Amino acid sequence: QVQLVESGGGLVQAGGSLRLSCAASGSIFMFNLMGWHRQAPGKQRELVASIASGGRINYADSVKGRFTISRDNAKNTMYLQMISLKPEDTAVYYCNGRTISNRDYWGQGTQVTVSS
Repeated sequence: QVQLVESGGGLVQAGGSLRLSCAASGSIFMFNLMGWHRQAPGKQRELVASIASGGRINYADSVKGRFTISRDNAKNTMYLQMISLKPEDTAVYYCNGRTISNRDYWGQGTQVTVSS
């Protein structure tokens, strides 16, 4: 059973930057799609960015130009570089991996808080 562990969250002022990491306990080659999702208090979880094994990348409109998703297969790690952070980016950020059989794996989440 592969586990996903997020890190890198924290408290930052508006305009600041953070880099989230998602480390897998096994090979991320098992995931044909990986992504970052977030859930703010009282809101539904939403997809922030995704990256396919073939390299195709998608971003939510709200983060385009500010967030960059990447994956390092050799390190079995996925990243989310976030710049120009806004208070509305405050949420718990979750790492997700989806296999070719559509089985989802989730991390435990990491809190990102952006103060105004």
